[in-house]
Amino acid sequence: MMLVEQTTVPDAVLPVARFKDHLRLGTGFADDAVQDEVLATYLRAAMAAIEARTGKVLLERNFVWTLTAWRDLGAQSLPVAPARAITSLVIVDRLGAETVVDAARYVLEPDAHRPRLKATGFVLPQIPVAGQAKIAFSAGFGADWAGIPVDLAQAVMLLAAHYYEHRFATAAAEGVMPYGVSSLIERYRHVRLFGGRG
Repeated sequence: MMLVEQTTVPDAVLPVARFKDHLRLGTGFADDAVQDEVLATYLRAAMAAIEARTGKVLLERNFVWTLTAWRDLGAQSLPVAPARAITSLVIVDRLGAETVVDAARYVLEPDAHRPRLKATGFVLPQIPVAGQAKIAFSAGFGADWAGIPVDLAQAVMLLAAHYYEHRFATAAAEGVMPYGVSSLIERYRHVRLFGGRG
């Protein structure tokens, strides 16, 4: 199984000005924007860490998930949430020939933790031996920062500030997220069974 991000979050969507306010950085100077690129990097790093910990996509992006077998013949859980739409399902045989599956044969079953690709009939299309299925879908709470739940947005700010404040640290701390961040994201975490495939 392999999940590949097809689109990235545009710089314009990142709340760099809000992050500056959070850090209480000085304003009104000629070089106010000198750290914008660095601050955007910390925001992206914090978002990536929180997405990895929760399995939730904060800002909407497109993905392609490739797998070699269905876990359940009637439905397949997607690896991240919240899924907004399934844009295509392609079956690839062992020689690389691709067959686009008719969209009427499947639907997206929304779920807060494990959205699913579900067959409209009895089973999903068969994946041939040594073949694979490619599921293209979009996921995320929203297209801009306002669409992210307030607690997750605050967790990003706290974690990005932690990264910024400890940017010169030469020794690893304890390898855990700050307590405030952990407590904010806890309710979004989903227990993953069966190697995350369940």
